[in-house]
Amino acid sequence: MAASRRFPTDHIAPGELMPDSPPPLTSADPVRRLSAAEEARTLVANSTVATLATLSGDGHPWGSLVTYGALRDGSPVLCVSVLAEHGRNLLDDPRASLVITTADTPEDPLAAGRVTLAGRATQPTGDLEHEARDAHVKAHPAAAVYAGFGDFSIWVLEVQRVRWVGGYGRMDSADAAAYRGAEADPVAPQAAYAIAHLNADHADALLVMGQELGGYPDATRARCTAADRYGLDLRLDTPRGRSSARVGFAETVTAPDGLRSATVELARRARAAAGEAAAG
Repeated sequence: MAASRRFPTDHIAPGELMPDSPPPLTSADPVRRLSAAEEARTLVANSTVATLATLSGDGHPWGSLVTYGALRDGSPVLCVSVLAEHGRNLLDDPRASLVITTADTPEDPLAAGRVTLAGRATQPTGDLEHEARDAHVKAHPAAAVYAGFGDFSIWVLEVQRVRWVGGYGRMDSADAAAYRGAEADPVAPQAAYAIAHLNADHADALLVMGQELGGYPDATRARCTAADRYGLDLRLDTPRGRSSARVGFAETVTAPDGLRSATVELARRARAAAGEAAAG
């Protein structure tokens, strides 16, 4: 039996400081983060293009660019032709995986969010076939033209394993039940605009958040690097070096238009804390 291989495990988990980052000077309330399952569902919900990996008859992996829709439980729906190698591969071996990446790719692609969904592809029947076809056509209206062709068929990837990567040192896994039970982050479509707006027009408010709620009263500059239904991630400059903090919303955002009001409340709370500190 071959000896098992050991791999380094010194990656930084989400929310942890980089090795040389200065620690917070004051205590900060813990802030919930999106789980790996929520991150995965968010990526699936906000894209319609993926890389499909199937197994060829000779055992070699075969990667193909595909489009997809998704069922309500997050199961990706493909419409593939047997004229394509991946279509023939699925008929011979239903094992497959799908790689989906964030639509807004940063300068360093490896810093982008992505998810791999692994499972078995099945051809739905009955009502599920109609639901799956509708989901695919809704995501890709052009598919209405060819989805009924004889060489095309609808496939649903029954997700069995999920691996999410959020960039360097940010990664986690989820099982099928967690993935199906999770919800996509409702603010994701507006997050990029909100982050840019906060950094351009409300840098002062971000700084107060980092000082009063993030645990860095010595911060001199703050930028928002991420926003989700639970809070904001901040990058902070301090005399001790650069660090990061997470500040949480008073309530979980449940609708796409709730991000603005949640951020306004967060800024008010931070300024109120600053006023209390000054008065004390």
